[in-house]
Amino acid sequence: MLYSFMVEILLVFLQFVSIFSKKIKVFLRTRNGILETVLQKIRVNDRVLWFHCASLGEFEQARPLIEGCKEKYPNHKIILTFFSPSGYDVQKNYPLADVITYLPFDRKRTLRKFIEILNPEVLFLIKYEFWPNLIQELYQKEIPIFSVVSIFRKEQVFFKPYGFYMKNLLKKVHCFFVQNVESQNLLRSINITNSKIIGDTRVDRVLSILKQNNTLSIIQKFKGNSPCFVVGSSWPEDIALISDTLEQEPEIKTIIAPHLVDEKSLKEFENSFEQPSIRLSNLNEMEQTNANILLIDCIGVLTKIYSYADLAYIGGGMGTNGLHNTLEPAVFGIPIIIGKNYKRYQEALDLVSLGGVVSVKSNLEFNKIFKNILFGTNLAKEMGKRNIKYINKYAGATDVFFEELNHLLNI
Repeated sequence: MLYSFMVEILLVFLQFVSIFSKKIKVFLRTRNGILETVLQKIRVNDRVLWFHCASLGEFEQARPLIEGCKEKYPNHKIILTFFSPSGYDVQKNYPLADVITYLPFDRKRTLRKFIEILNPEVLFLIKYEFWPNLIQELYQKEIPIFSVVSIFRKEQVFFKPYGFYMKNLLKKVHCFFVQNVESQNLLRSINITNSKIIGDTRVDRVLSILKQNNTLSIIQKFKGNSPCFVVGSSWPEDIALISDTLEQEPEIKTIIAPHLVDEKSLKEFENSFEQPSIRLSNLNEMEQTNANILLIDCIGVLTKIYSYADLAYIGGGMGTNGLHNTLEPAVFGIPIIIGKNYKRYQEALDLVSLGGVVSVKSNLEFNKIFKNILFGTNLAKEMGKRNIKYINKYAGATDVFFEELNHLLNI
């Protein structure tokens, strides 16, 4: 009751703030018309499997499961919901989902109507996203909830003495498919035993990327015979870390994929370097360029670009935005550098421990490890081998998921 009241107060506050904030205004506007969108595409007798992802990273974890469901259960419709625009905007045309929309606000009456329309056989919550009213409404309707590739940490509210409300919420989840032993043990510490360790489904996803055609002739032409350094999903804090070193190494071809590709962000990146740079949209395969830095001003090509890298840096770790996907470059057997903030990411912890990924805290550290990897003798090759070994070791999470799902659900 108190939580629902607080949600209503928050919505009133957001309506007021939206007068002054374009971001909040867009956030509120995207939730309008959700029910009408679903009503147009879902019929009363449809069998529905519902996947919910906070953002794009969680979608990459859901993707192998969605693909498997589409193959194994072709008569079911796939509903994909997002909380964040960064996920929805990129994947709003994803072809394997029958409906793609935002998750409604966590209000009882709105969710009740939404769930009545969908009438899903199961909800898959990817990694996190434990919304109290959402879980309560599904639990009352006896619709099972699966928390998939979830990962828990002892500092989370579920494991605090004052977190009894959230602990009880987790007990309404039908089954947890967790990434590691630590998560399973934490759940057991609050008397939740319905868990299964499966690892991270993104490993299976990146292995499928490895099998596709990753050729990009325009990138090959830009790289030529020079060493290639790829900076993936970068933020200004990451560029501040690497820019001095890149100015010292003009013979290296650098490809930078900013996390944000709006005009303002791209100009900020361009102004961060004294060296000439060029945007991908302005690069012509038929012409030579004197630029040593290529800015990727579109989405959807980064995974292919990693196949041309001799070294990758993955962004997000120098600030508070969150480390981006280290598995995508790791599958190509290349060494990886990341920033200092990575402790919340199991795959990064594992890869740093194995020595396939190096974490740096300062410009000086980056400069040293950058040169050791690119100009050393065997370090790059050894780091790449360790990353490939990790990928191969942890493949198969998707298969384990479906083995369990077939036992738990009659679908």
